[in-house]
Amino acid sequence: MGQTVECFYTLSSPWMYLAGPQLTQILKRHGATLTLRPYDFRLVVKQTGGIPLRTRPEPRQDYHALELDRWSRHLGIPLKLKPRHYPPTDQTNAGRMVMAAQARGLDAMGLSHAILRALWVEDRDIADPRSRVAIAEEEGLPGEALLREESSSSVDAEWDRNSQDALKRGVFGAPTFFCGDLWIWGQDRLFFLDDYLAGKPVQSGPSTSIGKTRAA
Repeated sequence: MGQTVECFYTLSSPWMYLAGPQLTQILKRHGATLTLRPYDFRLVVKQTGGIPLRTRPEPRQDYHALELDRWSRHLGIPLKLKPRHYPPTDQTNAGRMVMAAQARGLDAMGLSHAILRALWVEDRDIADPRSRVAIAEEEGLPGEALLREESSSSVDAEWDRNSQDALKRGVFGAPTFFCGDLWIWGQDRLFFLDDYLAGKPVQSGPSTSIGKTRAA
């Protein structure tokens, strides 16, 4: 049986958008399964040391844009550096819609990538419920039903659980991936996940015990 990869992220992360195609290929190559775990970024990172982009000094924001453009070109994935609706007025409900799709056994990763593409390429407002319904239906998913389930008690409970688990594990950015004792942050480190799933020794030193402790 393949291993399970957990992904803690937000539905506004350009790095998760860039990660999508390569992550999908890695999972398919190794027969691994994916659990998407959107979480409350603002709640978690203020306690774990993450720094929201808009609060960073201008030189760091400039470098962030440079890196986005560089990775977009390197991966051949189009991305607007200044999309019309970034940051979204709210991205939590987009995350909840993905969670609702996942709970139904639907293509949650496909929906997640479509929402991120809508934000970062298509200039669509993912905070608008009608936009989310349209995006879901374009992916062949039941948009109206998923919209209703965003506020269900089960999704509420899972959202809180994701945020608390992210806090316990020391998640400070998005996307962050866990698989067994592997803990990596960022789409630019996905080659480590590829190696790990192939059985190569990519963990060493104190990070191994830290990962096990936080995941316990």
